[in-house]
Amino acid sequence: MHDDVGTGGHVPVMLERVLELLAPALSGPAPVVVDANLGLGGHSEALLAAHPALHLIGIDRDPFAIEHSTRRLSPYSDRTTLVHASSGDLAEVLARAGRTTIDGALFDLGVSSPQLDEAERGFAYSYDAPLDMRMDTEQELTAEQVVNTYSAGELTRILRDYGEERFAPRVAGLIIKERAKEAITSTKRLADIVREAIPAATRRTGGNPAKRTFQALRIEVNAELSALEAALPAALDALALGGRVVVLSYHSLEDRLTKQALTARTRDTSPPGLPVPLPAHQPRFRLLTRGAELPSEEELARNPRAASARLRAAERIRVDD
Repeated sequence: MHDDVGTGGHVPVMLERVLELLAPALSGPAPVVVDANLGLGGHSEALLAAHPALHLIGIDRDPFAIEHSTRRLSPYSDRTTLVHASSGDLAEVLARAGRTTIDGALFDLGVSSPQLDEAERGFAYSYDAPLDMRMDTEQELTAEQVVNTYSAGELTRILRDYGEERFAPRVAGLIIKERAKEAITSTKRLADIVREAIPAATRRTGGNPAKRTFQALRIEVNAELSALEAALPAALDALALGGRVVVLSYHSLEDRLTKQALTARTRDTSPPGLPVPLPAHQPRFRLLTRGAELPSEEELARNPRAASARLRAAERIRVDD
């Protein structure tokens, strides 16, 4: 969700490619698209402008995102349904909206610019702020609670699995030691602890050593991967014939889950050795991208935050009988 903030900043990541991929699915008389990670509404605004008959359902767990996008998309208010919810609730959101099928789905994963840039949100190691990291400011669990209450084993697992941190046991061990002296409540203190735990030789390369720890905590606090694991299959199930899904991910865990979900739907599952494929086992989807597509050099020059973006897309080519 690395959008601009509606004040002349960068355009949403890979916008033209997103529009190009979704366009064939939105050419009908009354298409419906779900933006499962609404953010600041940049992609949604472009889709609504490009398709005058389109109805857009936008979902976001951040109240700021809903408030901002409500203003931004006000010219299209008669064609939008904006919902404060986790993307993991996508199936329930569609049911409440009375939509049994959709024509397009967009997932722009990750963290939005205001969440990164507003120090008090506690997402960034570059600011000294309360250790928060909640996308939904109404939920209870914060990064401070995770850091100060999880066991050494739980912290190690999170740092290893979600942050891909090589030195997860060392970082977790120092967090346990330091919080015993005094609760860890600020982003600066946590970043300093992580820096101390990482070997000096490693600290000299690869950017800020706290990056992986902060990513891991953010994913844990917001249950990002479990939301994607629920939302992407729900969106694929809801797509009509010819419907398309586009996913923008920003780290390898998201991209791996996306690849697995799309690959599972684009495989022939007929038992091996049969002379002809079984119709019931033919793929329901086809991939629209070869591997993960990357932002162009031109886009990276305009928006360095797009550097980690990976795009995958698929189209429904069969429906169940």
